[in-house]
Amino acid sequence: MTTDEALQALVSREMPFGKYEGRLLADLPGHYLGWFARVGFPQGELGRLLALMYELDHNALRHLLEPLREQRA
Repeated sequence: MTTDEALQALVSREMPFGKYEGRLLADLPGHYLGWFARVGFPQGELGRLLALMYELDHNALRHLLEPLREQRA
């Protein structure tokens, strides 16, 4: 998956399980992403996407996803 594809996935894919099931990955709260960072991200593509979203949140870069959201609207 390219970086562009990964960023698109953050604004289009939903969390498949847990407390925030059904919420877009880009809309997951920072404390939840931080929890994954502490206990470990899931294996595979979902884990990589959650780790990317964690980095965006942790570095205050969520705003970079706004143009992608607008494209989807």
